[in-house]
Amino acid sequence: MSAGGDGARRDESAEEISEEWTVSGIVSTLVPLLIALSVLQMVSGTVLESFEEQLLVYPSLLVLVPVMIGTAGNLGSIMCARLSTQLHLGTLEFSPTNPDIRANVGAVIGLAATVFVLLGFAAWGIGRVLGGSLGLGTLLVITIVSGMLLAIWVVLVSTVAVYLSYRLGYDPDDTTIPVVTNVCDITGVLILFGVVTVVL
Repeated sequence: MSAGGDGARRDESAEEISEEWTVSGIVSTLVPLLIALSVLQMVSGTVLESFEEQLLVYPSLLVLVPVMIGTAGNLGSIMCARLSTQLHLGTLEFSPTNPDIRANVGAVIGLAATVFVLLGFAAWGIGRVLGGSLGLGTLLVITIVSGMLLAIWVVLVSTVAVYLSYRLGYDPDDTTIPVVTNVCDITGVLILFGVVTVVL
């Protein structure tokens, strides 16, 4: 292929990128997405309200909810940011055999294992102060099992969000983190109380 053809292609790519990074381009992409995600957040609040009775009986669970879904969103943001960076650098290959993806997955799972164990101890201590009756062992089982399930879900959602954003022609930097954090809010509540229902 001629150097002139390569140059023309680079110019076209640069022009497309500059159009995507305009204020109107970013707003037109994000406004519909944020409206849809706001509706999803309201659904998340409704789901959380349905577990109000359990939260009042076990104060430790009340402590867990915001930290659990917040941590899931943070882990998802880390995963999305790393995958998006590799995508922009042209080094990302969507394959389970890709060592970069496996390294990112391992890092997220390792972070989750560390954070959710510490979260179990912290929730137990605060729960005791608030008059909670859940034992440390029970609370650790709930936090670790729900936390690791949520971490695996975060990895899947983050990877799919980056891939679909790329395939649909959107900039993953704009779309993936809002999607992942909002999806993990509602699913985090469902996973946590699913585990609570089984354990208790």
